[in-house]
Amino acid sequence: MFGPKLRGASAYETTGVETGVMSADPHKLVLMLFEGARLAIARALLAMEQGDIARKGESIGRAVKIVMEGLNASLSWDANQEMADRLASLYEYMARRLTEGNAQNNPDPLREADRLLAELENAWRAIAPERRAQLDAGRLQPA
Repeated sequence: MFGPKLRGASAYETTGVETGVMSADPHKLVLMLFEGARLAIARALLAMEQGDIARKGESIGRAVKIVMEGLNASLSWDANQEMADRLASLYEYMARRLTEGNAQNNPDPLREADRLLAELENAWRAIAPERRAQLDAGRLQPA
């Protein structure tokens, strides 16, 4: 009954994400990664509540992939080695916790990873105005 509508909504979401990626600056792309990982965790938690093991595993896998292949890969090792090392360790920890939550069917590690991602996302959002002002003033080159 809802099949075509849900497929349409999914296509709209995919198109919206693709359009956002194509037009986003590097700062916005990182925000999109945080949002995507957190959305995947939210979907995993919902699937866990509903007993949908396949969807839970798929959503957790997506969150881990975003964290490790997106956020971790976006680290700027040249700019600040120490910060990059710390964030890489934190991303590895989050991926491990997500995997543990999946294996144990336990929502607590997923909530912990989401909380950590939320803190990083908020910090990343907070630097956006400063970074934009530096770009506009010509003191910073686009990444």
